[in-house]
Amino acid sequence: MKLEKKLVSTGYWLFRWRSYFPIIIILIFIPAMAEYEYVGGDRAMTTTWGLFSLFVGLLGLFSRILVVGHTPQNTSGRNTREQIAEVLNTTGWYSVVRHPLYLGNYLMGLGIALFPFVWWVPIIYTLSFALYYERIMVAEEDFLRDKFGEDFEKWSEATPGFFPALSKWDSPTLEFSFKNILRREYSSLFALVLCFSILDLVGNFLVERRIYLVPVWNNLFWITLVAYLILRTLKRHTTMLDVKGR
Repeated sequence: MKLEKKLVSTGYWLFRWRSYFPIIIILIFIPAMAEYEYVGGDRAMTTTWGLFSLFVGLLGLFSRILVVGHTPQNTSGRNTREQIAEVLNTTGWYSVVRHPLYLGNYLMGLGIALFPFVWWVPIIYTLSFALYYERIMVAEEDFLRDKFGEDFEKWSEATPGFFPALSKWDSPTLEFSFKNILRREYSSLFALVLCFSILDLVGNFLVERRIYLVPVWNNLFWITLVAYLILRTLKRHTTMLDVKGR
């Protein structure tokens, strides 16, 4: 099998199992947290660093929001069984980068990787992400090339794969849908805050040998948990968050 075909084949397989990538990342944190200590030996400074790390993660979530808020139905989804694309997205965030959702995912994960304040964790995370998602992106582009042909070729030649070229911005064809964000991204926000809360909980135990969350993480956890439960209930048992064509 040619190398290119091997990459595509591997990418399709990884695409199906990409939701399990965070489990791989968890393995990185085991040795990192073993040498965990407060930033500068200070609990307050550690909280400040944690909030900065959260800001990086929220930038990733914001990137996802810019995508999901403007995309039509059956595109930019969380499907894992097979590739789905009813139309080729080329406007909005897709006009400046071909894989904006994965860019958002990377930044969200990078924020979490920064939290332990161990220099090698974000490096290992970045290398792992590149190795894993490069193959998925190759597979996705193979699917889009087969389905959209020349339209895909023109768009892919003019649009960077992962690092945005903001000068190429083209306004989205669909209006921004806040309901679509609430319906599709509520779990991302909760997962992000949950990860930070767990790391803070574990870190406090390792340093002080007692289990607790500092107020900021405790408040964020309960606020996002309540929001998660409300939005999950609305999504599963009502049509309040449904948007026609989204």
